[in-house]
Amino acid sequence: MMKLRSKRFRRSSSKLSSKEPPPVERSCSGNMEIKWELRPGGMLVQKRGESSGSESSGEVMITVRVSTVAKWHDIPVESTSTFGELKTVLALVTGLEPGEQRLLFKGKEREDSEHLHMVGVKDKDKVLLLEDPAIKERKKLHGNHISSNQQIGNHPFRTISV
Repeated sequence: MMKLRSKRFRRSSSKLSSKEPPPVERSCSGNMEIKWELRPGGMLVQKRGESSGSESSGEVMITVRVSTVAKWHDIPVESTSTFGELKTVLALVTGLEPGEQRLLFKGKEREDSEHLHMVGVKDKDKVLLLEDPAIKERKKLHGNHISSNQQIGNHPFRTISV
């Protein structure tokens, strides 16, 4: 009797030779290891062949446009940074402490521990920066409290407004 092979399960050598070999890394013991990457959706997949030289040097830098009510700032950060790290950089630029900031991306407020690449932030994407309303109100009350304390000579007197 004669054996027949199904074409469905055979691979031709031309298909294998046209593809790049998967990216591998040699470990200390000389074994070949496959590189993996984590996609924004959370899926772990085999890393693609590196097409550009900038990615092989380490982290990819992206520019995030952070918009406030009146201004916008272009902030260069690593794509794997967290929103907390972005808040720290913004504190230097805007003067708002990280605890006073609320960052919104795609209509949702983001936690400090969330990574930019995991929620889908790409180069030139826009992030909205708002001042926390509770802290803003507390500052306003604190500012009024200071102005209501008046000193006459060395004795502080409080004015009471009804």
